[in-house]
Amino acid sequence: MHDYKAVVLDLFDTIVTWNPEGLPLVKWRDREIRNTVPLMYEVLDAAFGSPIDRDAFLDAHAEVYREIWNQRSNDDPRETTCLERMTRTVIRAGFDKEVVSELAETLRRIHMERVRAVTSAPAHRVEAIRRLATKYRLGLLSNFDDGETGHLIVADTGVHDLFEVIAISADAGIRKPHPQIFLDVLDAMNLKPSEALYVGDTLLDDVAGSKRAGMHSAWINKRGEPVPEGHPVPDIIIGDLAELPAQLGC
Repeated sequence: MHDYKAVVLDLFDTIVTWNPEGLPLVKWRDREIRNTVPLMYEVLDAAFGSPIDRDAFLDAHAEVYREIWNQRSNDDPRETTCLERMTRTVIRAGFDKEVVSELAETLRRIHMERVRAVTSAPAHRVEAIRRLATKYRLGLLSNFDDGETGHLIVADTGVHDLFEVIAISADAGIRKPHPQIFLDVLDAMNLKPSEALYVGDTLLDDVAGSKRAGMHSAWINKRGEPVPEGHPVPDIIIGDLAELPAQLGC
């Protein structure tokens, strides 16, 4: 048993889960998708001065998202915030530049309000965090593109105050798996990498990222998958956060 001083947790699919079925169902180019865009139509129509072309706006929305996804896939560690994404989308959709700033902020708020509404922390995970806090200092590090909403989602769990540091990639400007964002959390907690365990559900962002920063890692392996050959091996493997307190003796 390693003598950790702190446990640093991921947020989504580690502490909280979000339910995409809570998003509106929209038809787009002969497809049906779950998306927050239908919640924005009234605001978009008012800003445009007439009903917008729904498919054209969804095209612009999807194009910007693909660009961001490709950026991340090319190992670019920069975080693109939700506000930046909405700004690029309304520009791509042809809105006048005079309305872009205010409109993008309104769309960010509409989108994030629904994301928050469909996100929650199961009671057994909240209890696990409370148990961990009896023995370890706690930190939180999440890839999420809106800092304000990230903090609100953590607050909704009821255990916000148990975390010494809450780091959201939108605020940091970089994303996991870049080691610097892990090191920044450790610096804020005045810890050495060897003194903290990082806990998350992804092999790349969470396990490989924390290992690159010199930390130990716990992988939440929900589907019982093997660790791919050549990939950094987690120090602890569990099926859910609820299993971690017993693993760490608390």
